[in-house]
Amino acid sequence: MENEFDVVIIGGGVSGCAAFYAMSEYSDIKKIAIVEKCDRLAKVSSSAKANSQTIHDGSIETNYTVEKAKKVKLSAYKVRHYALNKNLQNKVIFENQKMAIGVGENECRFMTERHESFKEIFPNLEFFDKNKIKELEPKVILRADGTDRSENVVGSGFKKDWCAMNFGLLSENFVEESKKLNPNNEVFLNFRVKKIEPRADGYALISENSDEIYAKFVLVNAGSYSLPLAQSMGYGMDLGCLPVAGSFYFVPDLLRGKVYTVQNPKLPFAAVHGDPDVAIKGKTRIGPTALTMPKLERNKHWLGGISMELLKMDLNKEVFKIALDLFSDKEIRDYVFKNMIFEMPFFGKRKFLKDAQKIIPSLKLEDLEYAQGFGEVRPQVLDRAKRKLELGEKKISTGKGITFNMTPSPGATSCLQNALNDSQEIAAYLGVKFDLERFYKDLSPEELENL
Repeated sequence: MENEFDVVIIGGGVSGCAAFYAMSEYSDIKKIAIVEKCDRLAKVSSSAKANSQTIHDGSIETNYTVEKAKKVKLSAYKVRHYALNKNLQNKVIFENQKMAIGVGENECRFMTERHESFKEIFPNLEFFDKNKIKELEPKVILRADGTDRSENVVGSGFKKDWCAMNFGLLSENFVEESKKLNPNNEVFLNFRVKKIEPRADGYALISENSDEIYAKFVLVNAGSYSLPLAQSMGYGMDLGCLPVAGSFYFVPDLLRGKVYTVQNPKLPFAAVHGDPDVAIKGKTRIGPTALTMPKLERNKHWLGGISMELLKMDLNKEVFKIALDLFSDKEIRDYVFKNMIFEMPFFGKRKFLKDAQKIIPSLKLEDLEYAQGFGEVRPQVLDRAKRKLELGEKKISTGKGITFNMTPSPGATSCLQNALNDSQEIAAYLGVKFDLERFYKDLSPEELENL
């Protein structure tokens, strides 16, 4: 049959492309395809414009526990090993200074205690006092008049680390390598899946233009669209979605490396951080903001792109109850309203300046420029049965030749770890081999001893 594949991956972002590569390189699967709704790969969440371009290994993410950091580090190092093995230095992966800072006595105490416990996982992690931070990142300490800020500031991090990545270019590289390995592999662009139907011993993927592609196994890595596709087939009916859009502001080239701040443990969203942009030289991005909106994807117009699938998922009493419970907490409520103001013309920049000055106290209003077209929607999964917001990764493995991935945690960093999990599941389902030992040898030698 024409356009028949062993595996079809829905979604050409970094997670889908990583799975494409892992199965092509390490399994006996003969024919794999990606279908992507856009006119090129990695155009939505994996685009360099859509994320903070950070390999999150747990060293400076202050909301991670020691146990989570141990797991996340292994995921992060797989991506790093891949990029270094393929000689993608200073093209896809970049070496930067990075640190998490605590500002004020309470945060300084927290960062000092955290540093000691995280040294077990990151033996080369360095502690920076205020004077050392001034040497490494002077703009974090100096006020506009050239004097030191009054609060105490401490930090924990690395003077040099392979910690920044263009995940859009990484996605393209995964696909290039996969097609070299197997010319039978294909990528179908401008293929928006309208329906997935069981057919014979597999599935038919039907596009909005009525084109059909057939697969023995379907892996759905479609970001915000994964849950609507699952529910269209009767899976995940106990789940809802809280789409959170992140935006950024540009400032001049004021930071030498990545500077992260202490996150409020009540909030499932990233604290404001500063990142030198790897795609646009001479710009530092400050953000993200976090704004809930009724969309599965950003659109330049406020009312553009409102999702009917989302309304269908969320118009029920359980989702409203979860939202009410979240808004009953004053800190969360204040955070939501503040981020709504951040998106407003005139007022937004003025309000955001106060948050940005936690990182760069000398920052002036004229230094801030709203990064138009940057940022994207991140779906936060709601468990209707438990009536709570789910944090981290969510997967629906049906056992019937189709798997749906939502909100991989921590985002693009986990693409190869998720690819490993999915590839092993798919290989077992299809009755073919997956070479785990060689995967670990290439991408995670730290885990070889556990085989």
